[in-house]
Amino acid sequence: MVALVALVVVGGATRVMEAGLACPDWPLCYGSLLPSRQMNLQVFLEWFHRLDAFLVGIGLVLLLVSSILNRRDNPRWLPWLSGVALLLVAAQGALGALTVTQLLRFDIVTAHLATALLLVALLSAIAQLLRPPVAGPRPRGAFLLSAVAGSLVFGQCVAGGLMATQWASGRCLRVAEGCAWLSAHRSLATPAASCCALLAILLLAFPCPPFARRLGVAAGALAACQVVLGVLTLKLSLSEPLVTVAHQLLAALLVATLPAAAFALRPSSSVEFSRG
Repeated sequence: MVALVALVVVGGATRVMEAGLACPDWPLCYGSLLPSRQMNLQVFLEWFHRLDAFLVGIGLVLLLVSSILNRRDNPRWLPWLSGVALLLVAAQGALGALTVTQLLRFDIVTAHLATALLLVALLSAIAQLLRPPVAGPRPRGAFLLSAVAGSLVFGQCVAGGLMATQWASGRCLRVAEGCAWLSAHRSLATPAASCCALLAILLLAFPCPPFARRLGVAAGALAACQVVLGVLTLKLSLSEPLVTVAHQLLAALLVATLPAAAFALRPSSSVEFSRG
């Protein structure tokens, strides 16, 4: 999961630093595994992004093989979800190749981001389902609220990807072009952040499993920080790459946190699903 979140963040840094075509070929970089003679910050970002993707793929292959070999001791759903995760990372690799061969076409780059975020959400859900189920009360509607919050955050991330891959925010601030993409991204911020804040309040106010409460509070805190960073990014006119990358990091962490919260808050009558 750490390598996967890093993959999303390094991918965002690659875009911010305009390094998406720093390696002009694929899957090698300047025809070699380690382009030492051409190495600079931009080449390093693109090269490391590919290396991280390779490591994530190897990890998911090992997860699938392990889940099959130990299927008698694991939940029946684990090999299936591991297989889905492996298919997603394969699609991610194919889209990564197309981003280079198609010269960073905005729809392909956005699909590349969306697939990565789906993979983050799936692995977070798998990790939570593998935890021993906890019986006890859950606030009414908390499971649904966390699922809705996760969907809204994912949608906002995709809208942000569409905005970023067309450099719409910079164009809007400089020449008032492409502002519709920026407006779409901002319009989703209010319901997404509101759902995260409401989830945190709900879990603090009513009895629930402690781990679920921590996840809900973390989601609320991440959403609040995300809003601040989003405003700061625009105030700085995207002139500070670290602020923009931090904005993308918190988005990836939110996408990981909310599915885990949703499954931690699933109705207690369904906890046997995690070992079914």
